[in-house]
This record gives sequence, structure tokens and C-alpha cells, in this order.
Amino acid sequence: MKKAVFLLMVLMLTVGCRSVHVSADFDNKVDFTAYKTYNLMTAEIAKVAISDLDKRRITSAIEESLQSKGFTKSDNPDVLVNIFTKERKEVNVNNWNAGWGWGWGWGWGGPWGWNNYSVTTDTYGTLYIDVVDARKQELVWQGQGDGLLDLHPKRKEAKIREFVSEILAQYPPQPKK
Repeated sequence: MKKAVFLLMVLMLTVGCRSVHVSADFDNKVDFTAYKTYNLMTAEIAKVAISDLDKRRITSAIEESLQSKGFTKSDNPDVLVNIFTKERKEVNVNNWNAGWGWGWGWGWGGPWGWNNYSVTTDTYGTLYIDVVDARKQELVWQGQGDGLLDLHPKRKEAKIREFVSEILAQYPPQPKK
């Protein structure tokens, strides 16, 4: 019993601490088991307004993830994969007050104290991964991941891999039972 409670607590902490929030949408009339090969929509990916380094990081992570699921890259693919991104800044202003005094309310207390303000800016990003039926040229699946970006060059690749991994964990969608 104690072990089960401990495992439940660990699971709750793990899920609650997820740094990438993901969702997916798909055409439920599509038989995703028929798709075995893929290729990237390189011309479309080239238009995405992020650095070429990040494009390569994202596409590399996508290819590794798809290949680990048994998909094969092909010049005549079943599906085409595209990406697009969004970025937003969030400004946080914190006010910290401290002081000493000898009472409560207006007019009481001494002039000893301080206000401390801190302003931070966080960058949040959304990565969309589109899967298009190559024959029909129709979007059949779209995954999205949203989270805090790490702009430090040494941690950026790991963050991108986390985004891609979390998103593609939902692809292909599981058939209804």
C-alpha cells in the first residue's frame, strides 16, 4: 500500500512538473497504420521564422523520433512533415516590501523599510508539427507543444528535443477500440 501511494505521488509530481504542454488533433477517418514512410516539407520549413540552427535541431529530432517509431524516410513518402512556430514574451514584475515599525495602520511605524522591484522576461514558444497525407495533400494530424524556452545554447537542443518528443508521443494516434 505504501509503495502504491509513493508511486502515485511520484506520478503526480512528474505530470504536474511537465514543462511542455502538448495537444494533438487528427482526422479520425484516416487509417494511420497505412503510413510507413515520411519526408520533410523542406521548402515550407525553410520559410519558418527561426534560425537555421533551430530548424536543423527540430527536423533532426523529428526524424529521429519518427525513425524510432519504425517510419522510413523516402523520396516517395506516405506523409509529409511540416513545422511552424510561435513565440511570445511574458514580463513579470515582482514587488517585495519589507519594513520595521511599532504598530499597525496609518500613521504608525517608522520610516524604516524598503521596496524592491524585480522585472524578468520569459520567452514562451509553441511548436506545431503537421503531418500531411502526401497523396491527397491534406492535413491529417497536427501536434502542438507549448512551454518555456531555454535560450541558453547548451540547453536549447535538449529543450527542442523535449518539445518534439512530447509532441510526437501522440503520433500516430491510437486506433479506437
